[in-house]
Amino acid sequence: MIELRLGKDRGYGDHGWLKSFHSFSFADYHDPRHMQFGDLRVINEDRVAPGQGFGTHGHRDMEIISYVLEGELAHRDNMGNGSAIRPGHVQRMSAGTGVMHSEYNHSADRETHFLQIWILPSARGIAPGYEEKYFTAAEKRGRLRLVVSSDGREGSVHITADVSVYAGLFDGDEQATLAIPAGRRAYVHIARGAARVSGQLLAAGDAAKLTGEREVTIAQGRDAEVLVFDLA
Repeated sequence: MIELRLGKDRGYGDHGWLKSFHSFSFADYHDPRHMQFGDLRVINEDRVAPGQGFGTHGHRDMEIISYVLEGELAHRDNMGNGSAIRPGHVQRMSAGTGVMHSEYNHSADRETHFLQIWILPSARGIAPGYEEKYFTAAEKRGRLRLVVSSDGREGSVHITADVSVYAGLFDGDEQATLAIPAGRRAYVHIARGAARVSGQLLAAGDAAKLTGEREVTIAQGRDAEVLVFDLA
Protein backbone atom coordinates (compact mmCIF):
# COMPACT_ATOMS: atom_id res chain seq x y z
CA MET A 1 0.00 0.00 0.00
CA ILE A 2 1.20 3.49 -0.88
CA GLU A 3 -0.30 6.48 0.92
CA LEU A 4 0.57 9.98 -0.23
CA ARG A 5 1.26 12.89 2.12
CA LEU A 6 1.09 15.97 -0.10
CA GLY A 7 3.16 19.00 0.81
CA LYS A 8 0.22 21.37 0.46
CA ASP A 9 -1.59 19.53 3.25
CA ARG A 10 1.20 19.86 5.83
CA GLY A 11 1.00 22.05 8.88
CA TYR A 12 2.53 25.50 8.50
CA GLY A 13 3.90 28.14 10.82
CA ASP A 14 5.02 31.64 9.83
CA HIS A 15 6.99 33.33 12.62
CA GLY A 16 8.46 36.09 10.46
CA TRP A 17 12.09 35.03 10.80
CA LEU A 18 11.10 31.35 10.46
CA LYS A 19 8.75 29.71 7.98
CA SER A 20 8.17 26.04 8.70
CA PHE A 21 6.16 23.22 7.12
CA HIS A 22 5.36 20.24 9.37
CA SER A 23 4.88 16.79 7.87
CA PHE A 24 3.85 15.48 11.30
CA SER A 25 2.13 17.06 14.29
CA PHE A 26 4.47 19.61 15.85
CA ALA A 27 4.14 22.65 18.14
CA ASP A 28 0.79 24.33 17.43
CA TYR A 29 0.00 21.97 14.55
CA HIS A 30 -1.84 18.86 15.73
CA ASP A 31 -3.43 16.26 13.47
CA PRO A 32 -4.11 12.81 14.96
CA ARG A 33 -3.86 11.32 11.45
CA HIS A 34 -0.26 12.50 11.17
CA MET A 35 1.53 11.95 14.46
CA GLN A 36 4.45 9.82 13.24
CA PHE A 37 5.28 6.96 10.88
CA GLY A 38 7.10 4.15 12.61
CA ASP A 39 9.88 5.82 14.60
CA LEU A 40 9.90 8.86 12.28
CA ARG A 41 8.39 11.57 14.47
CA VAL A 42 9.20 14.93 12.81
CA ILE A 43 10.11 16.31 9.40
CA ASN A 44 10.07 20.09 9.47
CA GLU A 45 11.03 21.99 6.34
CA ASP A 46 12.46 25.22 7.78
CA ARG A 47 13.50 28.46 6.16
CA VAL A 48 15.46 30.74 8.50
CA ALA A 49 15.86 34.41 7.61
CA PRO A 50 19.36 35.99 7.41
CA GLY A 51 20.78 36.90 10.81
CA GLN A 52 18.18 34.85 12.67
CA GLY A 53 17.97 31.47 14.35
CA PHE A 54 16.90 29.26 17.23
CA GLY A 55 18.24 30.45 20.57
CA THR A 56 19.59 28.01 23.12
CA HIS A 57 16.96 25.41 23.97
CA GLY A 58 16.83 21.85 25.25
CA HIS A 59 15.93 18.37 24.02
CA ARG A 60 16.00 14.91 25.54
CA ASP A 61 15.43 11.32 24.39
CA MET A 62 15.34 12.10 20.69
CA GLU A 63 17.64 11.49 17.70
CA ILE A 64 17.76 14.77 15.75
CA ILE A 65 19.05 15.01 12.19
CA SER A 66 19.68 18.26 10.32
CA TYR A 67 19.92 18.18 6.52
CA VAL A 68 20.74 21.51 4.85
CA LEU A 69 19.40 22.18 1.35
CA GLU A 70 20.55 25.79 0.89
CA GLY A 71 22.62 28.23 2.90
CA GLU A 72 24.41 27.45 6.13
CA LEU A 73 23.35 26.51 9.65
CA ALA A 74 25.60 27.20 12.64
CA HIS A 75 25.29 24.78 15.55
CA ARG A 76 26.50 25.09 19.14
CA ASP A 77 25.73 22.85 22.10
CA ASN A 78 26.70 22.29 25.72
CA MET A 79 28.73 19.22 24.74
CA GLY A 80 31.33 21.58 23.27
CA ASN A 81 30.40 21.13 19.62
CA GLY A 82 30.36 24.11 17.31
CA SER A 83 30.20 23.92 13.53
CA ALA A 84 28.48 25.24 10.43
CA ILE A 85 26.72 22.69 8.25
CA ARG A 86 26.07 23.23 4.56
CA PRO A 87 24.44 21.27 1.71
CA GLY A 88 25.88 17.76 1.70
CA HIS A 89 26.36 17.61 5.46
CA VAL A 90 24.29 15.26 7.61
CA GLN A 91 24.30 16.18 11.29
CA ARG A 92 23.07 13.93 14.08
CA MET A 93 22.52 14.99 17.66
CA SER A 94 21.47 12.38 20.21
CA ALA A 95 19.66 14.31 22.92
CA GLY A 96 19.64 11.37 25.35
CA THR A 97 19.54 12.46 28.99
CA GLY A 98 19.44 16.10 27.88
CA VAL A 99 21.28 18.58 25.71
CA MET A 100 21.15 22.34 25.15
CA HIS A 101 21.90 23.76 21.72
CA SER A 102 21.33 26.65 19.35
CA GLU A 103 21.04 26.91 15.56
CA TYR A 104 21.67 30.11 13.67
CA ASN A 105 21.87 31.57 10.18
CA HIS A 106 24.76 34.04 10.34
CA SER A 107 24.46 35.13 6.70
CA ALA A 108 23.65 38.80 6.19
CA ASP A 109 21.65 38.21 3.03
CA ARG A 110 20.99 34.52 2.43
CA GLU A 111 18.19 32.36 3.77
CA THR A 112 18.95 28.94 5.27
CA HIS A 113 16.71 26.15 4.00
CA PHE A 114 16.97 22.86 5.86
CA LEU A 115 15.12 19.79 7.07
CA GLN A 116 14.88 19.13 10.79
CA ILE A 117 14.18 15.44 11.37
CA TRP A 118 13.36 13.76 14.68
CA ILE A 119 13.54 10.00 15.16
CA LEU A 120 12.48 8.15 18.30
CA PRO A 121 15.49 6.39 19.87
CA SER A 122 15.62 2.66 20.52
CA ALA A 123 16.75 3.35 24.10
CA ARG A 124 15.98 6.18 26.49
CA GLY A 125 18.41 7.82 28.87
CA ILE A 126 21.52 7.34 26.72
CA ALA A 127 24.48 9.69 26.89
CA PRO A 128 24.08 12.72 24.60
CA GLY A 129 26.17 12.60 21.43
CA TYR A 130 26.98 14.44 18.23
CA GLU A 131 28.23 13.51 14.77
CA GLU A 132 28.31 15.04 11.31
CA LYS A 133 29.55 13.80 7.96
CA TYR A 134 29.75 15.19 4.45
CA PHE A 135 28.46 13.31 1.42
CA THR A 136 29.36 14.60 -2.04
CA ALA A 137 26.78 15.11 -4.76
CA ALA A 138 28.58 12.45 -6.80
CA GLU A 139 27.92 9.88 -4.05
CA LYS A 140 24.18 10.55 -4.31
CA ARG A 141 23.86 11.09 -8.05
CA GLY A 142 21.44 8.59 -9.58
CA ARG A 143 21.48 6.34 -6.52
CA LEU A 144 20.29 6.09 -2.94
CA ARG A 145 23.32 6.63 -0.73
CA LEU A 146 23.06 5.38 2.86
CA VAL A 147 23.68 8.44 5.06
CA VAL A 148 22.28 7.36 8.46
CA SER A 149 22.12 3.88 10.01
CA SER A 150 21.95 2.07 13.34
CA ASP A 151 25.48 0.66 12.90
CA GLY A 152 27.27 3.39 10.92
CA ARG A 153 27.92 1.02 8.01
CA GLU A 154 29.22 2.26 4.67
CA GLY A 155 30.52 5.40 6.31
CA SER A 156 27.06 6.59 7.35
CA VAL A 157 26.20 8.63 10.42
CA HIS A 158 25.38 6.41 13.40
CA ILE A 159 21.98 6.70 15.06
CA THR A 160 20.54 5.02 18.15
CA ALA A 161 17.41 3.80 16.38
CA ASP A 162 16.35 0.96 14.08
CA VAL A 163 16.22 3.32 11.12
CA SER A 164 18.24 3.74 7.92
CA VAL A 165 18.15 6.93 5.88
CA TYR A 166 19.14 7.16 2.21
CA ALA A 167 19.68 10.32 0.14
CA GLY A 168 19.69 10.58 -3.63
CA LEU A 169 19.84 13.08 -6.49
CA PHE A 170 17.85 12.25 -9.61
CA ASP A 171 17.42 13.94 -12.97
CA GLY A 172 16.28 12.67 -16.36
CA ASP A 173 16.82 8.94 -16.88
CA GLU A 174 18.51 8.36 -13.52
CA GLN A 175 16.70 5.88 -11.31
CA ALA A 176 17.27 3.65 -8.29
CA THR A 177 15.42 0.87 -6.48
CA LEU A 178 15.65 0.04 -2.79
CA ALA A 179 14.38 -3.26 -1.39
CA ILE A 180 12.06 -3.06 1.62
CA PRO A 181 12.65 -6.11 3.83
CA ALA A 182 9.64 -8.07 5.07
CA GLY A 183 8.11 -6.49 8.15
CA ARG A 184 9.51 -3.05 7.40
CA ARG A 185 8.14 0.04 5.71
CA ALA A 186 9.46 3.10 3.97
CA TYR A 187 8.82 6.82 3.98
CA VAL A 188 9.95 8.83 0.95
CA HIS A 189 10.27 12.61 1.19
CA ILE A 190 10.90 14.84 -1.82
CA ALA A 191 13.19 17.54 -0.49
CA ARG A 192 13.22 19.49 -3.77
CA GLY A 193 12.41 19.08 -7.43
CA ALA A 194 10.07 16.29 -8.51
CA ALA A 195 10.27 12.54 -9.13
CA ARG A 196 8.17 9.42 -9.53
CA VAL A 197 8.10 7.31 -6.39
CA SER A 198 7.00 3.78 -7.26
CA GLY A 199 5.00 5.26 -10.12
CA GLN A 200 3.53 8.20 -8.18
CA LEU A 201 4.60 11.66 -9.36
CA LEU A 202 5.58 13.76 -6.36
CA ALA A 203 6.89 17.31 -6.04
CA ALA A 204 8.93 19.15 -3.40
CA GLY A 205 7.37 18.74 0.04
CA ASP A 206 5.37 15.67 -0.96
CA ALA A 207 5.93 12.27 0.62
CA ALA A 208 4.87 8.66 0.21
CA LYS A 209 4.28 6.09 2.95
CA LEU A 210 4.92 2.53 1.78
CA THR A 211 3.56 -0.36 3.84
CA GLY A 212 3.64 -3.98 2.71
CA GLU A 213 5.63 -3.09 -0.42
CA ARG A 214 8.70 -5.08 -1.47
CA GLU A 215 10.64 -2.15 -2.90
CA VAL A 216 10.60 1.54 -3.64
CA THR A 217 11.71 2.96 -6.98
CA ILE A 218 12.78 6.55 -7.65
CA ALA A 219 12.68 7.57 -11.33
CA GLN A 220 12.01 10.42 -13.78
CA GLY A 221 13.53 13.02 -11.52
CA ARG A 222 13.52 16.70 -12.34
CA ASP A 223 16.35 18.21 -10.30
CA ALA A 224 15.12 16.01 -7.44
CA GLU A 225 16.68 15.51 -4.03
CA VAL A 226 15.06 12.60 -2.21
CA LEU A 227 15.27 11.10 1.27
CA VAL A 228 14.14 7.53 1.91
CA PHE A 229 13.59 6.23 5.46
CA ASP A 230 13.72 2.47 6.07
CA LEU A 231 11.65 1.94 9.22
CA ALA A 232 10.64 -0.95 11.46
